[in-house]
This record gives sequence, structure tokens and C-alpha cells, in this order.
Amino acid sequence: MNVLVLGCGLVGRPMALDLANDESFNVTVADINLKNLKKIPATLPIKKMQKDLSNPDQIKSLLKKADIVINAVPGFMGFNTLREIIKAKKNVVDIAFFPENPFELDELAKQNNVTAVVDCGVAPGMSNLLAGYVNSILDKTETVLIYVGGLPVVREFPYEYKAGFSPIDVIEEYTRPARYIENGTLVIRPALSDPEFLNFDEVGTLEAFNSDGLRTLAITLTAPNMKEKTLRYPGHIEKMRVLRESGFFSQDEIEVNGVKIKPIDFTSKLLFPMWELKEGDEEFTVMKVIVEGEKDKKKIRYTYNLLDRHDKKTNIHSMARTTGYTATTMVRLLAKGMFDQKGICPPEYIGQKPECVDFVLNELKEKGVIYNKVIETLK
Repeated sequence: MNVLVLGCGLVGRPMALDLANDESFNVTVADINLKNLKKIPATLPIKKMQKDLSNPDQIKSLLKKADIVINAVPGFMGFNTLREIIKAKKNVVDIAFFPENPFELDELAKQNNVTAVVDCGVAPGMSNLLAGYVNSILDKTETVLIYVGGLPVVREFPYEYKAGFSPIDVIEEYTRPARYIENGTLVIRPALSDPEFLNFDEVGTLEAFNSDGLRTLAITLTAPNMKEKTLRYPGHIEKMRVLRESGFFSQDEIEVNGVKIKPIDFTSKLLFPMWELKEGDEEFTVMKVIVEGEKDKKKIRYTYNLLDRHDKKTNIHSMARTTGYTATTMVRLLAKGMFDQKGICPPEYIGQKPECVDFVLNELKEKGVIYNKVIETLK
């Protein structure tokens, strides 16, 4: 089966490597950045294509021989890229996390007989799958809480942060308004709002803030209280708020010495080198998914805990493992025909099928990405 990976960045490259180690797949990876493509060992049976993925014609030519596609382009390109994949009638697993509503492409996907699994990373992604799974078990779901973050082991001034995925998408977490459900009502709050401190075993105290990671769950689940928050080391929120409120993340052009520039472009030039995961840098992913509700007239709480670390043996960083391996596991799920629902399918749809949940959790466990489950009966 021919698998096409669109994007060869921090997560795209490990996904291509993982699939290439599976004899079931012939893997092609495409990226405009030749430097990224050259990081793939020549010894692996991966076809590398230097293509401008913002160009629809170049995407169309790549799609012709593909059976399944992984969309791993940056978020600002994601929606249009997904539309081209669907128009080409190719099944797709998407981790672009674009700001548009994916259900706008639902009818197109159904017309083209396409299964499009969207938001298929760690969060959104596994967080949705687990929430959907528990929701299908409970008689009534009342609360869904998701806390997630990817952080460096070594904390370096001033930001104590390294980007485990596209840095421009990280900035989106600080600027895109956060949606959550409170008492059955959709609430929209600024990103970085409502900070709180949480303690995590083996990690310590982290601060959490509102981010727009709830995504499709706000539409597909009927729980009256649902929220997703991003985790960082204490102090990070205030630094990002100062930059945002000062205009450093603005897309609106300003004039500097007669030259028009976007502040976000200037900021990116300064921040991204500091946020870059360099050779030898170690990081980890921490996530807690809490789902509470009622089963047989008893109040039940399901908690899933994840703490994943940089793999020193393979030198694959944790965010690539937790995000990328979720997506490649979903590719295997589709390839085996275990899930074939047509249309736009967020992971919570897959979570409604226990056999699919077991498959995904077992595949991830084999790679060392382990979700520990705790079930409690509440008074």
C-alpha cells in the first residue's frame, strides 16, 4: 500500500520512518525544504520529493499514486491541503490542526467516498479518542478535562520552552481564541487565560492556560462541561501575554524605516532559533484526560495519564512519538479496514469502537507510549 506523507518536519519525518519499517507500506515523503528531506537516512526505502505543498498542482501530482495520505503541513496550509486530498478521493489522516472547521469538508468527503481522520495527534487526537471512548461507556457524561504539554527537560532562560512541532503553530496556541463548554454553553475566552497550577508526578508543578484544543469535541459530545488547557513551566504565560499584547504576534503590517513588515515575521526570526530542538535536547510530553459522568446511577471518573520522554535509542523526540505514532497507528487502522466510516471523522468517532481503541492503545504501548487508566467511583 502506498502511503504519502505531506511534510517532513519535526513530526512528519518520524512518521515516515515508522511507516517505512513496516513491510506493508511503500512510503513517499514530500517537503519544500531539502534540508528536512536529507535528514532521512538513505538506507531506508523512502522516496523523497522536494515539492511546494502550498501549490495545489504539485499536491495533485503527488496524490495520483497514493492510497493513504498523512497531512502534516503547517496549520495555515492544512485546510486547503486536506480539501485537495479529499477531491483526489484519497483516505487521509490529518495532523495539520488548521483553524477552520473540518466539518465544512464533510459533505465533500462523503461524496468522494473518503475517510478523513482529522486532528489525529496527541491532543487533539488521543485526547478526543479517549473522551469519545469513555463517553460511549457512560450513561451520561458530565465533564471532560484535558491538560497537555510538551516541554524540555532542561529549563533555559528566558522561555524555558522548546517547540516539538511547527513553531508557527505554537504561536497559534497563544493567539487563537479558546473555546470551551461551561454549563452547556459555548464560551470563548482569549488564549493564555484562566491560569492554574497543577502538580504531576516525576515532573513537578506546571501552569495551565486556556487553548483551543477542545476543537471538534465542542460539537460532537454533549457533556455540559468540557475544557482543554495547555501546560508550560510556571512563568511562561505572562511572557507570552506580554508579547501578544505588545503586538509582536500581529499579522498586520507596520512600517519600519520605510520597510513594511509583519510583526509576527520579525518575532518568528527571533523566537524560533531559541525554541529549536537541537541535537541532544531532551523533552517530554505530559497529558491528563479526565472524564466524569454517570454509569448505572453511580458517579464515575476515568483518568488517563501519559508521561512520555525523548527516546534516546532512536533519538526521536517525545512530541513526534506521541503525535506522530498516533497518526501512523491510525494509518494502520485504516489499512486493515478496521474503520471505514466516510466523511470527516475526528478521533472521538473512532473512540466509539472498543476494538479500534484497543488496537490504537496496544500499538502505541508497543512503541512505549503508554496511557495509564484509573477508574474511580465518586461519592
